[in-house]
Amino acid sequence: MTKSPSILLPTEQDIQLLLAAQCHVGVKNVNTRMVPYVYKRRADGINLINIGKTWEKLIFAARVIAAIENPQDIVVVSARPYGHRAALKFAKYIGAEAIVGRFTPGTFTNYNTRSFREPRLIVCTDPRTDFQAIKEASYVNIPVISLADTDAFLQYVDIVIPTNNKGKHAIGLIYYLLARAVLRLRGTLDYATEWDVMVDMFFYREPEEAEKEQIAAAVEANFEANVEWGAAQDGDWTIESAVEGPSSIAAAASAGAGAEWTPQAATANWADDMEATAAPSSWD
Repeated sequence: MTKSPSILLPTEQDIQLLLAAQCHVGVKNVNTRMVPYVYKRRADGINLINIGKTWEKLIFAARVIAAIENPQDIVVVSARPYGHRAALKFAKYIGAEAIVGRFTPGTFTNYNTRSFREPRLIVCTDPRTDFQAIKEASYVNIPVISLADTDAFLQYVDIVIPTNNKGKHAIGLIYYLLARAVLRLRGTLDYATEWDVMVDMFFYREPEEAEKEQIAAAVEANFEANVEWGAAQDGDWTIESAVEGPSSIAAAASAGAGAEWTPQAATANWADDMEATAAPSSWD
């Protein structure tokens, strides 16, 4: 890391992010070719990855990716579910193409298939789950960049980024830092300014969590709509009560009653009217 320019060195925040995402936590098994990247072995048998070498390889991979003139000639492959979202976001921001899920055999070698591609560089998430893509790339001389854990099988891998590729936060953070480094090397993003994209966008999300968030958003929107509708209804009832309220109805009724009964009581006696209109009886 001391040989790199100072502008490419990691900041304290970058180191804290790598440690928080547990990018340095490996597994108990170690491949022979991954021994130089192991810092030490814990008491419980877990091997710890050297964060400094992880950053060196990350910057090296970013320089290789930035050297490709056409970003569409780069293919990002991820068969591991935890890397689907990170691979898609990484390909989106650097302008590459992503192949997530099952890799169709013959994508790089059989030109008769519909999914045939001729990339100049491929980026993989796990050398074991993406071995079909790595093997086909070796047939047609395509360089391979791959994330690798301490037990990774590095056959046909040209550039390895030693990191924890089994955790969703570690995978998302490495792809986030790699995308940011590529954009900075291209000149799209300035080193002095922070990237406005949050690292959470690269993390894998459970389908149940996404459904819960969608339901919560729909309930909140429905609640806000009901509140707005209730406010509008309250305003209408207030106006109607000002025009046709109970007090106005009672005032109109009392005014009508006074106009109808007061003249009659002043001009005639109801007893006289009853006697005048009484029918003759046979008892008389």
